[in-house]
Amino acid sequence: MNNFNVSINRLLGLEGGYVNNPKDPGGETNWGISKRSYPTADIANLTRDQAISLYKRDFWDSLKLDDLPLGVSYQMLDFAVNSGISPCVRAIQRSVGTVPDGIIGEHTLAAIKSTDAHDIVMRFLAERLEWMSGCKNWPDAGRGWVRRIAKDLRFGATDT
Repeated sequence: MNNFNVSINRLLGLEGGYVNNPKDPGGETNWGISKRSYPTADIANLTRDQAISLYKRDFWDSLKLDDLPLGVSYQMLDFAVNSGISPCVRAIQRSVGTVPDGIIGEHTLAAIKSTDAHDIVMRFLAERLEWMSGCKNWPDAGRGWVRRIAKDLRFGATDT
C-alpha cells in the first residue's frame, strides 16, 4: 500500500483540480478523472478521496501494481491515467521484451520482476514519448506532456 500512497500523491500533484479544456479529448476533468472515462460521474464535484478510490480500483488494481517496484508501478500508473491502460500495458511489455498484447498476465509480470527497474523506467519513458508524439493532440498538449515526463524521469532516478 505504501507504493500506492506515494504514487497517488505524485499523480494527484500532476493532475491537479477541475478543468474543462475544449481541446482535451477527455473533456471535463477533475483530479485527472475525465467525463469521457466516467460519463455518469459528477466531475465538477468529484472529491480527492473519490478520485483516489477510482484510481485504486480501475488503474492500480487492474494493472496489478502492488507487487512491482515503486519506480515501475508509479510510471505505469501515470501513463495509464494520462493516456489509457492499453497503451501503457503495451509500452511496458515492449520495455521488458514480451509480446505487446495489452494484457498484464503472469508472463508480463515475471518479465517486469526479473528486469532491472532502472532499465525498465528508461525504456518505458522512451516508449511513452514515442507513443504520445504520435497522438493527434500532440500539437496542443505535447509541451505539457514533455514536462510531465521530465518530472517522471526525475522520479525514476530517485526510485531506481
